[in-house]
Amino acid sequence: MVLMNDGRTIVGYLRGYDQVTNIVLEDSFERIYLPDAPVEFVPRGLYVIRGDNVAAIGEIDPDLDLEIDFQNVRGEFILPITHS
Repeated sequence: MVLMNDGRTIVGYLRGYDQVTNIVLEDSFERIYLPDAPVEFVPRGLYVIRGDNVAAIGEIDPDLDLEIDFQNVRGEFILPITHS
């Protein structure tokens, strides 16, 4: 799972990365957390993320992830990271 600087969350299989944290995800999808609706899943397929847009990377336990009832998950939008 990759949390991007613009607040988006992308989940997929890690297929490659380099020394500046450019990332290639396969079979990826975007999870869109909404305050008043269930989590939306938007397919993205093969997805390349530039390293300067990566805020955090984490590994998901597939078994635990399947237990989550995303129909009842709500969340606020994550604001983009800004540099001044």
